[in-house]
Amino acid sequence: MGDALTVEEQARVCALAVTLDRDLHEVVTRHQNLFAARPFDAALISGIAMSVAFTAPEYAGDQLRLTARTVLWVFAADWQFDHLAQTDDDVQALVASCVTAANGDPCVDGGHPLALLLAEIRNELVPAPAFAAMGPIWRDEIGRMVAAMAQEWRWKTAHQAPPASRRTALTLDQYLANADNAAVVLVSVTHWAHLGDQDCLDHIDDLKAASREVQRAIRLINDLGTSKRDLQWGDLNALMLVCRTEVTARLNAVIQSCHELIEPLEKTCPRQAAFLRRQISFTAGFYQVSDFWGSL
Repeated sequence: MGDALTVEEQARVCALAVTLDRDLHEVVTRHQNLFAARPFDAALISGIAMSVAFTAPEYAGDQLRLTARTVLWVFAADWQFDHLAQTDDDVQALVASCVTAANGDPCVDGGHPLALLLAEIRNELVPAPAFAAMGPIWRDEIGRMVAAMAQEWRWKTAHQAPPASRRTALTLDQYLANADNAAVVLVSVTHWAHLGDQDCLDHIDDLKAASREVQRAIRLINDLGTSKRDLQWGDLNALMLVCRTEVTARLNAVIQSCHELIEPLEKTCPRQAAFLRRQISFTAGFYQVSDFWGSL
């Protein structure tokens, strides 16, 4: 399926999103302690379902369920790190709990709610034939994501400190180097591990490299679209570091780099090349109109 969809095709993708939406609401019901905050409204859940359906429309709902659940988990993690963690000890406990769950080790004292949902995702992913090969990659991406979220928490805390106590100003390069907190690569790796397409497994290093660049693009697209909300919520944003013109110029350069990395993949694993391109396109289109998060 190409990107130019007929009305019938659009309707089928919307129905796919509805299927994923219902599954995500069941997850939220089972893990209400993770999703009780007001920003986790019904529209956020629907937005997640649509993002997965429109980036991988050629698959069935059961093939995309874990991908969508992983995106939902990332939003839960973002909330825990950015808005509930108050101290560095809180942050380190979150990191340790998630890494423990990713490794399949028993959680201490029953485990943090965030780790319990991650363990649930892992338990569904482990039986996939490709997980034997993809498991170490998946665990590494979990580690990279939570480490990046911890780093952003430290940067945000420093940014909120009085000017006299701040250290050297954060640069845009440093900020983008920490884009694993957006978890785009983690979501993609989960998607590929669950599907187990051989052409994907044969080119996983090239796919990861392209996905890492897509992740940087999505980080900047997100920041350009959510700067007002980030300012209100006290979150970091690239526009707090440099002007909009510079962020836009960097985004254009990163997107060009994405195209250069994805183009060879169109011959070796065309479905996943299209998946990566659609991640950029969907995000760019979505943030022209709305935000995923509900109001505080």
